[in-house]
Amino acid sequence: MNIYDIAAEAKTSISTVSRVLNNKGNVNPEIRKRVEQVLKKYDYKPSAIARGMVSKTMKSIAILTVDVRVTHYARTIYVIEQEFSNRGYNVTVCNTGGSIEECEKYMEILSEKQIDGIVLIGSVFNELINYPGITSKIKDIPVIVANGKVNLPNFYSVLVDDTKGIRTAVDYLYERGHRELVYIYDMETDSGWAKRQGFLEAMKLHDIPEAEKRVISSKHGLEGGLKAVDSLCSSGIGFTGVVCGEDITAIGVMKGLKKRGFSIPDQVVITGYNNSPDSLICEPELTTIDNKPELLGGLCAQLLQDVLEGKISASSLAIQPELIVRGST
Repeated sequence: MNIYDIAAEAKTSISTVSRVLNNKGNVNPEIRKRVEQVLKKYDYKPSAIARGMVSKTMKSIAILTVDVRVTHYARTIYVIEQEFSNRGYNVTVCNTGGSIEECEKYMEILSEKQIDGIVLIGSVFNELINYPGITSKIKDIPVIVANGKVNLPNFYSVLVDDTKGIRTAVDYLYERGHRELVYIYDMETDSGWAKRQGFLEAMKLHDIPEAEKRVISSKHGLEGGLKAVDSLCSSGIGFTGVVCGEDITAIGVMKGLKKRGFSIPDQVVITGYNNSPDSLICEPELTTIDNKPELLGGLCAQLLQDVLEGKISASSLAIQPELIVRGST
């Protein structure tokens, strides 16, 4: 049963059936009653595509992220999904795994589905500007980048000042008398680079020499933090404080230092980043930077909604992170 069949049985036009389905325009009460009886008889429900052809919107958005299992990303995604679900949108979440091929595949699918808008979670998507074959597929679809920026038409950003976030952590430790600080650089993304720059800027501001030598590169995660401790302790660099760009890596550092007999925070202080649930379940609880993922998600949702409604007034918004002091310092 389709709209043509409905019109034939109700003895009216297709346009009249469409007006009844969408509750638009003036329809003779008797004709409306006939159409509604046929709709009820066949339990007819118009498809999303049919509704979209009438309303000029599919009421559908997509969220792309590298890995939905990452707590920070999940918290941001949850808010966006809830905001748009409450507004009657269908929300699709896609995992790219950091693969350009997967990203291109999803963009092709979303373009074919005539999606209304896209939100990209993570600064890793900044690299899309280098792949015109991907961006051309979605040139007519508004895209919001969460904590990233793509300088192309129809792309919008909500940015977290990660450089300032790490500067804040360094400033706090410096004020508490720590001069021998090191930074664990564990994410080779634009966000990761911004955090690294924040450490170097703060060290220069406080006239601490050879800051570059105090940056330890390691993998992200618990294991990365453990290995960073091995590298640090074999480097000969003196340290009383360790600044990390991710909570989970900071917890790995804490675990590694404890295994080597260090007391936290009596001998070494540690800071993380993200204010994740992990920061509360370690011992001692982790001092961290709150980069406000729920606020990030809310602003992304509002910015996309404004774009879809044609009332956008800014191409980018900014969030200022906040230091959360706990037992590790």
